[in-house]
Amino acid sequence: MLESHQEIKTHPPMPPTDEQFTEAANHWDLKTLYLDLAAVKGKPLTPVEKLHLRGLLCGYSPAEIAEKLQKNPKGVETDLCATIYKYVKQFVGKGNEKIENWRNINEWLEEAGYKTKSPTKLPIPDSLSENNKLNVTNMTVENNQIRIDVFLQLTIPVPSEAFIQNLDLNKDNNN
Repeated sequence: MLESHQEIKTHPPMPPTDEQFTEAANHWDLKTLYLDLAAVKGKPLTPVEKLHLRGLLCGYSPAEIAEKLQKNPKGVETDLCATIYKYVKQFVGKGNEKIENWRNINEWLEEAGYKTKSPTKLPIPDSLSENNKLNVTNMTVENNQIRIDVFLQLTIPVPSEAFIQNLDLNKDNNN
């Protein structure tokens, strides 16, 4: 009697889709982007559409996204063409343009203002001046958008010269 020994390959379980490519949230306004693309689509983005979009926004190619998700690269590319690429092209007014490269999506969304800027972080003292003010000066609703104008006044002590020099050194090291 012959015994057959087959090796069964197992992959570690995949984390839930909302826990993958989360670093996109550090550089992109995902909440607004999801809502705006859902408006183009006519219904909310699916978890897989959000996942693929986050992968692109993290700088991964469709093939790299497929590899990280243990999916077929052609399947991911097909999904992107039928969903995210189509929604973004329509949203940014490039509906008739051909996507030459997956990087076009990031460029178009950055031009549309979805990429967030990383602010310089300064330590803020626990006890800020009591002279700080925040006033809502105007609120309007127009074209399905709410606009709130505010007046913000903060009084913050100027950091020491040594701190500023250290900040300049950190800035140079990050480039």
